[in-house]
Amino acid sequence: MRANLLLSFNIIALLSVSALLSYVLQKHGFSATTLFIMLVAMALIAHIFTLFKHQQKQAEMVIRALANGDSTLGLGQQHPMLKQFEQVKTQMQTARFNAEQQAQFLQALLIHVDLAVMVCDDNGEVIESNPAVSKLLGKSFRHLHELGAVGELILNASHNLRSTSYWQNGEQHDTLSIQLSIAEIQGKVRRVVSLQSIHDQLQLKEQQAYKRLTKVLTHEIANSITPLSSLADTCSNLLPQKLCFDELEDKQDLQLALNTLASRTAHLGDFIARFRQVSSLPKPNLTPANLADMLTRIVALHQQQARVQHTHIELSIKNQQLVMLDSSQIEQVLVNLIKNALEVLKSNQKYSAENATQARVEISLAQNTSQQLYIEISDNGPGISEHVIDMIFVPFFTTKQQGSGIGLSLSRQIMLNHGGDLIYVPKPQGACFRCVFG
Repeated sequence: MRANLLLSFNIIALLSVSALLSYVLQKHGFSATTLFIMLVAMALIAHIFTLFKHQQKQAEMVIRALANGDSTLGLGQQHPMLKQFEQVKTQMQTARFNAEQQAQFLQALLIHVDLAVMVCDDNGEVIESNPAVSKLLGKSFRHLHELGAVGELILNASHNLRSTSYWQNGEQHDTLSIQLSIAEIQGKVRRVVSLQSIHDQLQLKEQQAYKRLTKVLTHEIANSITPLSSLADTCSNLLPQKLCFDELEDKQDLQLALNTLASRTAHLGDFIARFRQVSSLPKPNLTPANLADMLTRIVALHQQQARVQHTHIELSIKNQQLVMLDSSQIEQVLVNLIKNALEVLKSNQKYSAENATQARVEISLAQNTSQQLYIEISDNGPGISEHVIDMIFVPFFTTKQQGSGIGLSLSRQIMLNHGGDLIYVPKPQGACFRCVFG
């Protein structure tokens, strides 16, 4: 229809021009044959020009539609470029199908990969991320600014980097290994980031180092203590009763020195034997247990001591779920933590019977945002000084005058062997320890 309208318009225009040319040419003496030839030539030129414009516009529309993914438009069966057009259309459809297939494969691969991977633009906007990212970080996000120091590290980097950073989201504490690659794709800067938790690996390395150190120290000290204790006992037994000194007190001092040497070496030997528990802790015998029942029993055992020192123990149970654990080892951890809290409150002079503020130990069993059960033991005592917090789980380290530095390090080792952790939680007042079960 459109071609017929163009042809009719061309004929009308040609007749009008022909009439005008006939008048001009006859006036100047041109013959009818010359006039006819000129008119036919002009008609052919006009028709060819119209067909060319029409074909050009049609090809432009088809190519534009093809570029936009619309393959319904096509060239006519008599079009000279029909074969080439069909080849281009087939190649573009194949390329588009392969690209979509590859994109689907990559998306499926990212979903099944445990490694957290995300792609951001140069402004920090998250373009793509797999489910492992929100699982690792504990939340979903659309911009790097939402990640605090981790996001700033990634966004401010000017080149590829490998680094580590501390991460905290509510109750979740972690250490992240960050690998960043910066690439330019289709003229746009893209930041490809992979995140991995190395908290467990760092703890494992730390505990292995402590174990090796403990084995060396206990071995060397035990080798030195054994002969000292034996020599002190031998010298004390060989000391003649009739041995004379210028002063009687000198003999008594010698006897006291030998007895003290034997006694202290014996106590040191007992200390080394206890400390070996850190490096030779038996593997936990896991059985299903109810933490609520265990806590109720342990609190009942400490109620008498708490009443004597005017301390209130408050137990809060918000979960009754069974947990696979070694009951004897976990009880040892809980008894040690409660005992520490009671001793701190007893030694703190401001919490006396006459004081208006009652000493209090709060014990709670609940579940965190990562669906992990935890037991939290806190007190309202003086707390732990900031400069020693990083040292409280180090073997041999203690702030008590009569402490051995074994309790907390052993307790943490037990929790790590259960796939969990023992962490110190800062509070506005007092000390708080949390046993997290994996």
